[in-house]
Amino acid sequence: MKQSNSIFRAADGVNHLLTFALVCTLFLSSGLCNGMIDVLNKHFQNSLGISKTQSAAVQAAWYAAYFLMAFPSGWVARKFGYRGGILSGLCIVLSGSLLFVPVTKVAAPEVVVFCCFLGALFIVGSGLTFLETVANPYVTVLGPADSGVSRINLAQSCNALGWILGPMIGSQFILSKTGSVNTSNASLAYPYLFVAGLVAILVVVFYKTSLPDLQAEEESKAGGDGKRSERPLFKEWHFLLAIVSQFLYVAGQTGIFSFFINYVRDERYTPHLPPWLAGLLPEATKYFQNGAWNITEYGAGLMLSLAFVLFTIGRFSGSAILRFCRPHFTLGVYASINVVLMLLVILPLGWISVAALMASFFFMSIMYPTHFALGIRGLGERTKFASSCMVTAIIGGAVMPMFMGWLADKYSMGVGFMMPLACFVFVAAYGFGWRKLFSRDMEPVGENAAAPMSIH
Repeated sequence: MKQSNSIFRAADGVNHLLTFALVCTLFLSSGLCNGMIDVLNKHFQNSLGISKTQSAAVQAAWYAAYFLMAFPSGWVARKFGYRGGILSGLCIVLSGSLLFVPVTKVAAPEVVVFCCFLGALFIVGSGLTFLETVANPYVTVLGPADSGVSRINLAQSCNALGWILGPMIGSQFILSKTGSVNTSNASLAYPYLFVAGLVAILVVVFYKTSLPDLQAEEESKAGGDGKRSERPLFKEWHFLLAIVSQFLYVAGQTGIFSFFINYVRDERYTPHLPPWLAGLLPEATKYFQNGAWNITEYGAGLMLSLAFVLFTIGRFSGSAILRFCRPHFTLGVYASINVVLMLLVILPLGWISVAALMASFFFMSIMYPTHFALGIRGLGERTKFASSCMVTAIIGGAVMPMFMGWLADKYSMGVGFMMPLACFVFVAAYGFGWRKLFSRDMEPVGENAAAPMSIH
């Protein structure tokens, strides 16, 4: 236990393990909400008769909230501290979740109904932006700087648990359990009422809890005169390219998550179920048609939850691996593996392609938190502002899935996966090149440069 606690013990000897555990509930809530939106794409294609490109507006509204609210949430965190930012975010999530009750009762043309749902999702996403902007940098300061990447990956493992629960809850209420599709939006309020109840409890807990307002350590070297000088953020290349790489990673991740059910339900890529396997599966996950067994939408939703199990295993194992392996190198290796897996997904190889798609979740697991930790490392008191900038990279999830949907509509679902493939190529390049960027950025500005610092 002593070894475990060491990553939560600050230089002054204070152990922040309990604070870390409390903040982890925010990651769980965020993952739950994010996991539920990935079943909405396929559902709105059925209930509103829209294309894959149009259904990607779900992610556009969701991640546009992250982009637009990143700097306001950072301002709140700087002015009112971590606790103020957390309470603000929770209250906004609560309000947006409750809005689903009246929205499901709107009687209007389909385009108006769709816009109402997108508006409610935008509000929920805005609240989560506050939580992300505060929680990600906060866990990096709840202990030694060198273990910041391990802490953020461990915290994001709770996020991954939420990703598992999200599709399960959403599929239970939204997706069809037969060969026919669900064309009603009446049940969409139920999963969000569950979220509202959970968030209401967290509001009370954080309101009554006092959180330490810690600052990040400054890692840049001092010059020969003993004074520290620093570059403007726009000249910190390890930070700037982290934003670009995070943009592309979120684009690829969101595309894979959003169109997973479409891919699994596409007979060009997913073959019929063999009789022996169909005999083992619950009735709600399969249907018999034209002499063969097929997967229901509900079954595809459960497969998405299973893929998120791999995502969660990747987060927990990644947190342990990153305590001993260089985070930037691990990021590069994982991204390179996903490049290969995306090639297998694009090719119509039957169950091999499906297995590759699910395996990609494991290797995506560490990418978001590792980008975050690598990007803001060494920025000292600029960390909160830099965190806001990092959150804006999530706009990749709003823009690129529409392009992926367009490729799928125009060509095929497999061709659509060329988008995440290209994204992972850049992520791999950033991971392998980070050490050189960071070494340069942490050198003092001026003539009296100190010796290069050691980087794990």
